[in-house]
Amino acid sequence: MTVSPCRSNFFVDHKDLYQFLSAVQENCLHNNSRQIVSISQEINLVDPLVVLEKLAQVNEINFYFENKGRQEAIAAIDAVAKLHSDGAERFTQTEHFIKTCLKNIINFGNANLPFAGPHFFCYFSFFHQNTQIDYPFPSATIFLPRWQIAVKNQRCILVTNTMINASANITKILQTWENKIEIINSLEYSSPKIDCLPENFHKQPVTNAACFKSSVSSALEQIQSNHLSKIVLADALDVKSSKHFNLGKSLNNLRQLYPNCYVFSTSNGQGQSFIGASPERLISIHKKQLITDALAGSAPRGKTPTEDADLANSLVNSTKERHEHKLVIDFITQRLSQLGLLPQVLAPRLRQLSNIQHLWTPISAVVPANVHPLKIVAQLHPTPAVAGAARDIACAEIRRYESFERGLYAAPLGWVDAEGNCEFIVGIRSALINGDRARLYAGAGIVAGSDPEKEFAEVQLKLQALLKALV
Repeated sequence: MTVSPCRSNFFVDHKDLYQFLSAVQENCLHNNSRQIVSISQEINLVDPLVVLEKLAQVNEINFYFENKGRQEAIAAIDAVAKLHSDGAERFTQTEHFIKTCLKNIINFGNANLPFAGPHFFCYFSFFHQNTQIDYPFPSATIFLPRWQIAVKNQRCILVTNTMINASANITKILQTWENKIEIINSLEYSSPKIDCLPENFHKQPVTNAACFKSSVSSALEQIQSNHLSKIVLADALDVKSSKHFNLGKSLNNLRQLYPNCYVFSTSNGQGQSFIGASPERLISIHKKQLITDALAGSAPRGKTPTEDADLANSLVNSTKERHEHKLVIDFITQRLSQLGLLPQVLAPRLRQLSNIQHLWTPISAVVPANVHPLKIVAQLHPTPAVAGAARDIACAEIRRYESFERGLYAAPLGWVDAEGNCEFIVGIRSALINGDRARLYAGAGIVAGSDPEKEFAEVQLKLQALLKALV
């Protein structure tokens, strides 16, 4: 058979790959089995967001994740294996799905490249069961992508996952693989600018202010009666555009406007997407070293350096905001300890974004070999930063106060690789996109001393931050 020659900028030899796939197929034939082959290679530098726009199809699931400050981005397109799950066992089922898939994956290519090898992309809803039957995402989704393109420190890595069985057409698989590389390689890397934003999206959004403030007042009465110490109440804003929202341009705006946030997007393969720019990491694990964020307590940014410093100083010294922040620290350290980890609380600091600033305390720990990342995700979600304390009581009250389905809002989204490395964020500052309609979400932590007017203003500030990025 004739195999196309290897280009100098591809680090996988086509002849070697053909022989490898043929050997895998021979093994499948003898064992009457199937095998997933994960092919990793370095390619010319391209923008994963541009690749996502070029290759993603409406009827295919996909995922996008970027941290501009860390010079990394990753796009996952289509699925070679996936699982949808609902119910209280969703995290356990997701962990089992990953472990089962890994037993059936064989790697080809350079395993030492950044983001090499199989990565599993996961997103979960806030509650383990959605109550609105028309919500477009299940309470858990996990998939191994067919195509994965990642950039880390100006190096670009393509991972292709493909299913091999006795009847697989190796020639066709190689041709498809080569064609995709040609398409990706033709895309130029550039530094995109912010797209022009429609004038109607600069206006102050109209929400049911009276309803939200009433909920805050009612929650404060419950806090005063010691029913709970904190509850996070969210508001949803529905907007309609004169044309379909452009996800690529909206995501590009988000990463330009909020370079210190995690910009993310996931699409369900049915036309709906969930996007956002989250300041909050749930967990990050690299070589068994875990970092998580206690992020709670907020204040706006000032219009002048002096005003900004005054607001920051007030935030740091606010009894109310520090109490809200400590609830999150205590919760995270207790939950990690219950898994046998030894959390170390790092020095507190400010997380200053373009329009808002937060109290922020990183917490680190070493992850034992027997603790899977999803066990930690299940243990931590939802933190008091997005739910409240006591957690179960707060979650029940959230259901009562909020008339909309939270869905993926304030829930874990991220990836896990074969070595137990992972990155999960909390899906706040986010929006559900469906054609020309969008539902935006934002919330505020209510504790003793909260003021309904100020909490409503905080939510509007967060909603505006996302609204101005949508095009």
